[in-house]
Amino acid sequence: MSVKKILVVDDELGIRELLRDILVDEGFEIFVAENATEARELKKNKIPDLILLDIWMPDCDGITLLKEWVNEKFLTSPVVMMSGHGTIDTALEATKIGAFDFLEKPITLQKLLKTVNEALKHANNLPKIEINLLNIGKSQVIQDLKKRLDKIISLKTSLLLVGPQGGCAKICAQYIHPKNQPWIDVKDFEIISNAPLDLLDQHRGGSIFLNEISHLTKAQQKGLNLLISKAINYDVRIICATSKSLVQSDGVDFDERLLNELLPGSLLLPSINEHKEDIPEIASSILTMYLAKSDKSDYKVFDVAALNMMRAMNWIGDIEELESFVFNLMQTSLLEKITVDDVKRVSNQFNLLHDQNKPSKKNKDNKDQSLDEIFNKPLRDARDDFEKMYFKHHLNQDDQSMVKLAEVSGVERTHLYRKLKQLGIKVK
Repeated sequence: MSVKKILVVDDELGIRELLRDILVDEGFEIFVAENATEARELKKNKIPDLILLDIWMPDCDGITLLKEWVNEKFLTSPVVMMSGHGTIDTALEATKIGAFDFLEKPITLQKLLKTVNEALKHANNLPKIEINLLNIGKSQVIQDLKKRLDKIISLKTSLLLVGPQGGCAKICAQYIHPKNQPWIDVKDFEIISNAPLDLLDQHRGGSIFLNEISHLTKAQQKGLNLLISKAINYDVRIICATSKSLVQSDGVDFDERLLNELLPGSLLLPSINEHKEDIPEIASSILTMYLAKSDKSDYKVFDVAALNMMRAMNWIGDIEELESFVFNLMQTSLLEKITVDDVKRVSNQFNLLHDQNKPSKKNKDNKDQSLDEIFNKPLRDARDDFEKMYFKHHLNQDDQSMVKLAEVSGVERTHLYRKLKQLGIKVK
């Protein structure tokens, strides 16, 4: 079993030293801070299992600091407030905000150890820390996103979140989800068509989240339509998300009437590449989250240069890719500090996986060669050859659907048949 870490925050040197000596003798690893600035840094970097927090400090009082941590929704450990006789009411107020308990000064040995042990037991019951909208950055992009979500929280209409694959759709859905109410992230879409009313009944007062609704079959879309029409009767909010256009998109056949139901409550979400200044903070939060879930014996921290390199990178898979990237760094970095070399190493691994989805060099060379041949022909012949390439490409992409080819090319379908016959392209 790993040694429990305790952070002691108090501006009085004598109290810090006394508590440190007592708790070290009890087998704990102790870190001390004399002000809020030091406390923030130690909490972030050492990830303590318990925080003993004084109410009065020179730069920021303990109540304000506690509120800050609670509002971030990233409090990974119980907090026990420490107070003098004149601040008991304030300490009691702190327990309503989120503190586990309070200790009145002067602190007796018996009371200290009893409270510490109870708080550490309570830590096992704390909810798992997850990435949320309150800890994915402070950029203007994120601030504006919060404001828009705050405006629609009170609305009872169904919502459609439109954003990149692997992005913040689920994070935003959870942000507007009513606290302590039923929540489901539907993974098996069959339940929508088979038992939509049961789904509503089981989540009264809560939220039903459906990601990537572009994948829904016609039967599932019919079930979703029923969910939306009956949701208000069950006080349930339907939150949908998509990374694809639901209108005239490859492989998507979405009911136009259902889309019109969703569009009034639609919101465009930013990609992580639109607020890269937040990436160092997001990466650090993800690392903290993973360390909080682990036994914390293999402590890791980012080098500043490593965070700056990650900030400059292009994240094709958005937040989910960044999360996988950080987890890989935590698992495979050999030293306590994650360095630029570690980021380069894992970046090469991830780029290799992305490259496997790209056209091979051989295919690219063949394509370039074909274009060179076209450029060397007279204009009329070049135009015919290009049109052949164009139509064959889209027929392959669209599984030889003449309807989609007409939409993509902008050519009327009757004329399109004549054009394909003229070019010698056979349509099955």
